[in-house]
Amino acid sequence: MSSILLVSASPSRPSRTAALLDHVASLVADAGHDAVRLDVGSLPAEALLHADISDEAVQAALVEVELADALVIGTPVYKASYSGVLKTFLDLLPQKALAGKTVLPLATGGTIAHLLSIDYALRPVLQTLCPRHVVPGRFVLDAHLQKEGPDRGVTDPDTQESLRRTVQTFLHEHRPVAAGRPADDLVTA
Repeated sequence: MSSILLVSASPSRPSRTAALLDHVASLVADAGHDAVRLDVGSLPAEALLHADISDEAVQAALVEVELADALVIGTPVYKASYSGVLKTFLDLLPQKALAGKTVLPLATGGTIAHLLSIDYALRPVLQTLCPRHVVPGRFVLDAHLQKEGPDRGVTDPDTQESLRRTVQTFLHEHRPVAAGRPADDLVTA
């Protein structure tokens, strides 16, 4: 079983991005992996803005990234890019923080005009952190998400299916390394 860190980078509470990540967390757990959540927006703002890696909450978040076998990063799209709180957090990570890890980027937004924000804004930044692989991400329209209430989560059946396939691809590409065996020889649950 792998530990997969789901990073929510929405400054809002509740948020559609968090609802999306909850949906993905259930898919990851159903596949037999441990889904761990990190809400970057709940980290102390002053510590983030001043790059205070001595702050206990920031240190704990950095350790969670280090211990994760793979990451799912979810962000709302603002001004055609990922959230500022995500950028601030990514800036705190060591240069090779994602080495050996597979990453699935997800984004939420109000219009399909932001569809390419993952590839043009987020993917290049993630690549600088030396991941093993950044799999093709998924953009989800706000209209297909309910951020609170009894129907909280992904409400559109087509979006649910595309997310299932996206997560399946991510889990296939993520191959945990067992002692003495190369990652490509392992089968993921």
